[in-house]
Amino acid sequence: MKISLIQDVIFWADKKANFSKTEEQLSQLSGKTDLVVLPEMFTTGFCIDQLHLAETMEGETIKLLKDWAMRFKLAITGSFIALENDKIFNRAFFVFPNGEIKSADKRHLFSMGNEQRYFSPGDTRLIVNYNGFKICVLVCYDLRFPVWLRNVNNEYDVLIYVANFPERRMADWDILLKARAIENQSFVCGVNRVGTDGLGIDYNGHSTVLDFKAIPLLTFPENKSSVQTIEISTESLQRYREKFSVWKDADTFRIL
Repeated sequence: MKISLIQDVIFWADKKANFSKTEEQLSQLSGKTDLVVLPEMFTTGFCIDQLHLAETMEGETIKLLKDWAMRFKLAITGSFIALENDKIFNRAFFVFPNGEIKSADKRHLFSMGNEQRYFSPGDTRLIVNYNGFKICVLVCYDLRFPVWLRNVNNEYDVLIYVANFPERRMADWDILLKARAIENQSFVCGVNRVGTDGLGIDYNGHSTVLDFKAIPLLTFPENKSSVQTIEISTESLQRYREKFSVWKDADTFRIL
């Protein structure tokens, strides 16, 4: 499967500009990739207190994602500000090339940024089957909570994080992505934005794809917009899991 990562600036609270930019990027990837990974809140940036930006699953963002997926013949994943039953969510989505969509909401809300004041937490993980891979998509701060994403009995093969992870905590991002790959014996794909947001917070990227031993397969330049593609295979992963079957000795547990 070919995965393309889009590391880019997000225009603050400007859906129109972000829609236009993303559509052009996706059009350039048509026929060249199977899955495109966008940053967290790709339409707005981390505008957690601007609740007028939230949309239902029948809103413009989802309509465009479905149209792009079908027109450009690729799958798309990322997150956006969702409205459902009078609650606001940081919603991860996975849109298949036929327009089908699956979604789940960010579990851990960033309290130091007051995300919990405006958003509600999710209670399920987004795991989909696509092109022979089982793929789990999580959002930014969830990276710090390994119990929530533990890969019990190899539920997934690829762990994707979509993020707005600030420059001042990049060392954490780099280390935690590697830890998640090793402990879950899974490919890990982390996509982060660049630029400065409307609150003056700087982001410098560090998007990457790691293999199941945390060896970098794809790295991105710091502080630069970039689109890169890599092809991964389940064969090497399955051989590794059979040879070094740590997963068989893992704890089982239930999150209350």
